[in-house]
Amino acid sequence: MSTFKSVSSLFTLSILCVCLAACNSDSDTSTDVVNSSPVVNAGVDQQVSSGDTVYLMGSVDDDDAYVSILWSQQSGTEVTLSDGSSTATQFIAPTLSDNETLVFTLTVDDGVNAAVSDTVEVLVTVAQNNDSSLVSSWIINNDTNSTYIQNSSTGVTENVQLAEVVNIADVDYMHINATGVPRYDVTMSEEQIDWLNNRPRAATDFANGVTSAQVGQMVLFGEDIGYNSSTENCNDTGGAGYWPPGPGCPTEQAVDAYFTLEPTDNEDVCETGLGTVGLMVNGTSIFNWGDGMSYGQNVWYTLAPIAEQYDVDVCGGHAANGEYHHHFYTRCLADMLNDDGSAHSPIYGFAADGYPLYGPYESKDELALSGWQIRDYGAPTSEAGCATEGQRSCVLIDQYDISQGVESAEVGPAIGELVTTLSGNRLAADAGYYFEDYYYAQKAVAGAQLDEHNGHDTNDGKGYHYHITLALDSNGKLQPSFPYQIGPRFKGQLPENSIGRCSTGDTMGPPPRS
Repeated sequence: MSTFKSVSSLFTLSILCVCLAACNSDSDTSTDVVNSSPVVNAGVDQQVSSGDTVYLMGSVDDDDAYVSILWSQQSGTEVTLSDGSSTATQFIAPTLSDNETLVFTLTVDDGVNAAVSDTVEVLVTVAQNNDSSLVSSWIINNDTNSTYIQNSSTGVTENVQLAEVVNIADVDYMHINATGVPRYDVTMSEEQIDWLNNRPRAATDFANGVTSAQVGQMVLFGEDIGYNSSTENCNDTGGAGYWPPGPGCPTEQAVDAYFTLEPTDNEDVCETGLGTVGLMVNGTSIFNWGDGMSYGQNVWYTLAPIAEQYDVDVCGGHAANGEYHHHFYTRCLADMLNDDGSAHSPIYGFAADGYPLYGPYESKDELALSGWQIRDYGAPTSEAGCATEGQRSCVLIDQYDISQGVESAEVGPAIGELVTTLSGNRLAADAGYYFEDYYYAQKAVAGAQLDEHNGHDTNDGKGYHYHITLALDSNGKLQPSFPYQIGPRFKGQLPENSIGRCSTGDTMGPPPRS
């Protein structure tokens, strides 16, 4: 139960003394000061979703130096206020079965006048993953075709063409048809132009040494921005000049996917593998952390979001064998979904196991944080380091249980050593460049909320779900955070008709070590 507490309050006291010339020193003069009642404002009414952090911001104006303040809840499902005796407090919106209005009162007592109160209402809306809400999250095509990605002489239909619930063998699925080509229209910012022109090989990547795009220009998906692009698929499908050298142009994909609406947890280890591990809500593919390449023999696997950072378009995606996909967060999809960090992110896609993939925000201005951590190769061998201090000469026996120690491995690049990517860029292999640089350490990561699969169930009506993960770098900028989207292991069982599969290590690595 909240209690009263004396706090300083803003007050204004103005006394005007008027001395008339007719007054003499013997005149009896008195001034009566009236103590006014406090002016209280409990703040503006709000609408939030279950699981959101709700901030109550009241204000008090009074002519006394000290007043007593009390927040109290008048109606609705009971919540716990962080501080009931300050003008500002907060709480977590409860999990509800129906929309509900919570009413709170801010009461102020100056000790002289009668206590004064004001109320504020908070409407909590239910966020449920029911069939209709899940299906409605897909971006259905509204008769638009791509301007630059062609199929013969016509533009490829964009986004998703069909999203429906079907029942197969008494199991409900979302059935999705798409071409795999998104509608990304990007207004180029100065930061994006600078990023393009500061590429390591900009002088040769661009026909004129710099991008032809300009600040403020609206660039459509596939529109030429001056690259000397790969010719793979581009001569037949269009899009040359939009992708940097190396990746080919995307082609129309006959996506026919089924996502179970009744996902169940995996009893066995199921590593995410190369290729499609899910779909974004605009029908484009989700790929996992890897690019399928390693520095050594089945060890030191490169992370695609780092090694391929200069191989993606301005929306953070590219094509492999014609299949356009994302390995990590895309600002372009966030803009389409109006996800600006003002609340819990919406659904960005679905994993092959049926669990939804939400954007990076857990609540207002709060990122969902990965529980994976970068190894310290200089630490004691029993923890995460190697006998050769600071060198990649050992791997963890179990990346999910660091206490099992390490084992020797083929020596990889030293921390910070320059390595050459598939597209010929020279990058520093800093800590975190390779898959083996990470281990799951949720409790050791300050603020981490996500499990080893990069998901959680917060009892907010959303059920279990994955999150796209970002983190602030040393310059205060948001960057992709391992494992980026889904995995490295699926949380759920893959149905027989799933678009994904469990990796055995035959085509990519690493396979399970345990």
